[in-house]
Amino acid sequence: MSLIHVMRALDLLDSPLVTGEDVKRALTAEGVPEKQIEVEKVSSARGSTDFVKVWIYGSCGRHSGGTAPTLGITGRLGGIGARPSRIGLVSDGDGAAAAVAAAMKLGTMACRGDVLKGDVFISTHICPNAPAIPHAPVPFMGSPIDMTTTNRTEMNVPLDAVLSVDTTRGNRVLNRRGFAITPTVKEGWILRVSDDLLDLMTWVTGELPAVLPITMTDITPYGNGLYHLNSIMQPCTAVKAPVVGVALTSQSAVPGCASGAAQPADIESAVRFVIEAAKAFGEGKCRFYDEKEFQLARQRYGTMERLQTMGALPAADPVL
Repeated sequence: MSLIHVMRALDLLDSPLVTGEDVKRALTAEGVPEKQIEVEKVSSARGSTDFVKVWIYGSCGRHSGGTAPTLGITGRLGGIGARPSRIGLVSDGDGAAAAVAAAMKLGTMACRGDVLKGDVFISTHICPNAPAIPHAPVPFMGSPIDMTTTNRTEMNVPLDAVLSVDTTRGNRVLNRRGFAITPTVKEGWILRVSDDLLDLMTWVTGELPAVLPITMTDITPYGNGLYHLNSIMQPCTAVKAPVVGVALTSQSAVPGCASGAAQPADIESAVRFVIEAAKAFGEGKCRFYDEKEFQLARQRYGTMERLQTMGALPAADPVL
């Protein structure tokens, strides 16, 4: 169980003064070696945020000289707080809370002797005073930095697959509280939903799986003037590895800038899911996509990598 780590992460992040260094200290207290944690402050004219990047080394991972695949887990968000306009941790901060809690849990597991086979890379960023921005059907959280910078900062390591955890409550397309997963996206292709991940989801929740629908515009980069459900699929614009979104959802539309909206039990389920996925992926027991099917699709219809770019026109709107 990961509930104690989720509660610690939520309490840590619910502060106007929290920094990436605070998160680093909390992770080392849970057993993650300090040398495996990097904190990087990134600034723009709109402000700054602290990126926290964590490696959890596996027994057969590349950092140990092995060949087990590496899983990336990213907590996506605009900011954990909307101060000074809102007091407290906002709904959008759940991606960061899930990532921090997952790193805490994996650190504790390793200290106790439960070492995964593959390496796991966990990343998120900490900004307690990000701006709220207009978005339909409810307002979202913005970020002091653009999405290109976020991707360049977080997705600049070799990964074999990515799970992108993001609060996804500000919509009307999935009306169920808990978490859902997306179809796999790889190099501009929206592929079928992974059966292995669906199995893990049912085992973790004890319920039927939920799948978040995504469109072609959702897998294109921010800043192209097209509607995006949210930032959950933005890692797929920066990597060749398969990407699956892990969406924290609700029955009703909840603004990303709403405080008091965190659901610890839902976050904990998502944390257990990504940890179970990390276990299975490192052991070669969890496929994000069918390689033969993907290659056949490319042979018949060509590459879709253009969807990972800004396309034929220049940037059209402010980058979130």
